[in-house]
Amino acid sequence: MYPAAVIFDFDGVIVDTEPLHYQAFQKILTHRNLGYSWEDYKAIYMGFDDRDAFREAFARGGSTLTEGELEQLIAHKATIFQEVIAYGVIPYPGVTALIRNLHDQGTPLAICSGALRSDILPIIQQLSVANCFTQIITADDVQHSKPDPTCYRIAAQQLIAAYPDQLRPDSAIVAIEDTPAGISSAKGAGLQVVAVSNSYPAECLQQADKIVTSLEELQTGHWF
Repeated sequence: MYPAAVIFDFDGVIVDTEPLHYQAFQKILTHRNLGYSWEDYKAIYMGFDDRDAFREAFARGGSTLTEGELEQLIAHKATIFQEVIAYGVIPYPGVTALIRNLHDQGTPLAICSGALRSDILPIIQQLSVANCFTQIITADDVQHSKPDPTCYRIAAQQLIAAYPDQLRPDSAIVAIEDTPAGISSAKGAGLQVVAVSNSYPAECLQQADKIVTSLEELQTGHWF
């Protein structure tokens, strides 16, 4: 089966920015005695948007956090992240070629990510694939992180509305994910899922319909 449309997660699928997010969080949290290890980031925080990541860190540290303080922390972290990515970000093998090939074939494409829009846009512009995505759903657009399915529901609905001659509610829209939370989010929205084992081993991604070690494997056209 070839997908009628594809929705890409961002961090861990298009680019390996998770270590950069981790570093930015630690720069803010460590001096508050709320820092945590990379292993804890992968086990607990990966897949959260910035709001829920900060909320979780403060809750685990027994600290209170007002909504005003939360917004300040998110803005501070975004500034740090922008400074880091200005030096350039390397995409995962095969992903930009896959995006461009799907776009050239007329396949509707979207991004659905827990990152901020300001995190995503500079990177896809750096990679020269920004024009390939007609819809980009980010943490700015929803109230809850994955595994909540709202972000994927919105992404699918927007694609269907943007391509009424190509897509219907029962069309084969596929999400590409790298985390258990992301897979649950996409499945909860009724999508089929290809998981790539960039961030987690395959045994943690078994809810997906297909698991690949690299998106280069999808270049053959064998999606399922």
